[in-house]
This record gives sequence, C-alpha cells and structure tokens, in this order.
Amino acid sequence: MLSIVIPVYNEEDNVNLLYERLVPPLEALRSTFEIILVNDGSKDRTESLIAAIALRDSRVKIVNFRRNFGQTAAMMAGIDHASGDIIVPMDGDLQNDPNDIGRLVQKLDEGFDVVSGWRKDRKDSEWRNLPSRIANRLISRISGVHLHDYGCSLKAYRRDVIKGVRLYGEMHRFIPIYASWQGGKVTEIPVHHHPRLHGKSKYGMERIVKVVLDLIVVKFMADYANKPIYVFGGFGALNILISGMAGVAALYLKYVEGVSFILTPLPLLTVLTFITGVMSILMGLLAEIIMRTYHESQDKPVYLVKNTINVDR
Repeated sequence: MLSIVIPVYNEEDNVNLLYERLVPPLEALRSTFEIILVNDGSKDRTESLIAAIALRDSRVKIVNFRRNFGQTAAMMAGIDHASGDIIVPMDGDLQNDPNDIGRLVQKLDEGFDVVSGWRKDRKDSEWRNLPSRIANRLISRISGVHLHDYGCSLKAYRRDVIKGVRLYGEMHRFIPIYASWQGGKVTEIPVHHHPRLHGKSKYGMERIVKVVLDLIVVKFMADYANKPIYVFGGFGALNILISGMAGVAALYLKYVEGVSFILTPLPLLTVLTFITGVMSILMGLLAEIIMRTYHESQDKPVYLVKNTINVDR
C-alpha cells in the first residue's frame, strides 16, 4: 500500500487540480493507496475544498492543524497517520509531477530503502536555485550522504526506515541522512519539476539559515549525542590551552618587553569575542539535546490536530 503525504498551506487554487492529476497515475500502479492531505493552518478556502474532495473519495484522508506549524510538522503528521508500507511525500503546489511516483516505487523494488527525487531541470528562479545548490553540496559533504537535491519533497521511503523518527525544525529534508546512518540504502533519480501556476512560494531566504543550523544539529546528534563530553571537554581543553598561551605571552611582555598588562587589551578582546561566539553555538546544541529528549521521551507532538476526515485513528 502506498501513502502519499501532501502538506498544503493556502493552496486553494491548486488542491482540486492536484487531486485530478494525482489519482490517475496512482490508479495505474494497480496498488492500493491513500492520499493524506495535511492542512497546515491555511487561512484561505483550502480546508473546505479538501474536505469536499475527501467526501467524494474515501481514499483521501484529511488532517487539519489548528494553526500553521510548518512543513516538517505537517510531514510528521502525515507520516503518523499513514497506513502504507511505502510513504511518498510531495508538495501540494503542482511543481512535483505525480507521474514520477511510479518510478520512485519501481526504484525501491531494486532493493533501496529511500529513493530521493532530483529536480535536475528545476523551474525556479536563479536566486533560489543557487543557494539551494550551495546548501546541497554542504549537506552532502558534512553528512557523507551525497545527493543532488535534499530540498525536493518528492521521495519514497520504506515505512520501517522512518518508523520512530521524530521530526521538527526543518528536519524532514534530512530523512535520507538518518536512513543512511542506520544502514539503509539511499539513491536518487531525476524527476520532473514544473513552474508554479498558482499562489506563491512559502519559502524565503531565511530558510537557508535554518537548514544550515539544523544540519549542525543532525551532525552533532549523530556523532556526539551519546558522548557530549567529547565536545564540551575538547572545548574546555582548548580554552585552557589558549589561557596558558595568553598567560605566557602576557608574562613575556611584562618581564621581557616591559609592557604592562593593562596596555594590551586586544588579546583579551579577541579571546572574549571568540569564546562568546562558540559558546553560543554550544548552548544551541545543548538546547537541541533537551528538545529532542522532550519530544521523544515524553512523546510530545510538534503539532495540534483540529479534526480529521476518513482517518481511522
């Protein structure tokens, strides 16, 4: 069974056409399927339009959020409510091509656990494409999982690969990394990408910063979640070393060059600013550990559901 997970936010002009384009290629696969539309607190007519679709077709499940929680939370809700053995997330803006779903599933049958879409001929403006290419190279280099397009929502996952994964922030794009680190086989194939016909993009340049910060968290959690003393202890040792070197330099200036301690403020200023910056990063990582414990050990949801349609649980 296939579960198609689609977060939607203010997509009143797209949802009916999305449904019409999605169903024929899914029926052609001759597999049972469900379409899970997660309404991420839309302020337009999206909620009523998708409700009408669900009333016509019981294969369409609706999850309505009380407010906007973001794409990752919507993706997590879709996965939580999915019943299929294969989960295929995609965007609701008609830029992903439903005809590519069959190709993704077929690639899974070759023994892969994750098949990621690659928008090789991306139909977006250059001001979005260039930062995306830079981010993809950075993510691939740091994670060791080399994909051309982490930002493409159209992917196919075996359910057991993402079972138990809790997503927040912008973490949904890093699921292939989690799968690879757990021994899963990850690959990618080129997929079609269409220009946006209606509405406007919900992504801004600030998302690039969020992605980079989330990538730091992913790398930290993979390498040091069970041994954070390596990071904090190493940082402490580095500071002791710097302190010793600064002390020796200060003594040299005092007793050899005859320069008073109060006449050399620049080394102190440099050290203080450096420590302030690095400590800020470390405090952020520590906060991420606390947040992950909060979400996972207490099973605290990262979204609030207002109501559902055609959902059994």
